[in-house]
Amino acid sequence: MIIVTGGAGFIGSNLVAALEAKHKGSQDIVVVDRLGTDEKWCNIAKRDLAAIVPPERFFDFLMAHASEIDVIFHMGAVSSTTETDADLIVRENVTLPLDLWRWCADHDVRLIYASSAATYGDGANGFDDDFSPAAQAKLRPLNAYGWSKHLFDRRAVALAGRGDHPPQWAGLKFFNVYGPNEYHKGSMQSVVAHNTPKIVAGEPARLFKSYRPDYEHGGQLRDFVFVDDCVDVMLWLEDTPEVSGIYNIGSGKARSFADLARAIFSALDLEPKIEWIDMPEALREKYQYFTEASMGRLRSAGWPGQSTPLEEGVRRYVQEHLTAEDPYR
Repeated sequence: MIIVTGGAGFIGSNLVAALEAKHKGSQDIVVVDRLGTDEKWCNIAKRDLAAIVPPERFFDFLMAHASEIDVIFHMGAVSSTTETDADLIVRENVTLPLDLWRWCADHDVRLIYASSAATYGDGANGFDDDFSPAAQAKLRPLNAYGWSKHLFDRRAVALAGRGDHPPQWAGLKFFNVYGPNEYHKGSMQSVVAHNTPKIVAGEPARLFKSYRPDYEHGGQLRDFVFVDDCVDVMLWLEDTPEVSGIYNIGSGKARSFADLARAIFSALDLEPKIEWIDMPEALREKYQYFTEASMGRLRSAGWPGQSTPLEEGVRRYVQEHLTAEDPYR
């Protein structure tokens, strides 16, 4: 049995689709998630699932099926970078995964979990996924979400250093992920998802102005990574149980928001038309102007894959999903 928490969410539902294709019915796949009242359920509508478990029944389900579970992919979290309820964030992003870590260690179950590039803060200390205690102590996340992910990473490293850990554990610092099945995320959708419908309707792409003289408008840089690449790493980790640790998951190459917008227009066979808009004042002091994943540690661990070029990933997302009759994977 394979469990995916947050399995109806963005990265989780793409992982569930890939696991189903990979195992072809040889493994039961269980999703743990809240579906709510919107169309989040559509992300898993095509999947053949053994069960959909609400989070409040998660640990009861674990105890009832302890002998059957091989690996847990923990993608569930409060993932909004603008969430201000710190107690909620700690409960969901620190306390729950610590309980899950202990359960997996006690029951010999592998655990692969979602961390975040938000742990790096403004990037002043770089984006190297060195998870030594000294390196971890230097990081200064900019918001409660990033702090919670960093706090759990540090605790995981400390417990692993004492030999108190699941048989395999891996924390994945996802950078700017884009791709299908993020339709339910509202304001947290990627720039591609936000802008494509507007561009199709004849509007310009709207991007934030720069408020630093060393970056032109649209020149702010991000490590954009196609969701399929993230999933490929997780499938590889499933097949490589000897690999544990904290790893960056990105493309390894920073690209500008202007590049991203031009890729959308190219996928739609349209001439680029970009409008620069004011950034909300609340974001200006905490805005990251550059992120780029250092991918050396994952490569050294044996990861053989290649990242999808930005233009190709955007083309596939726009043509095969955002403008398709059935957009869900």
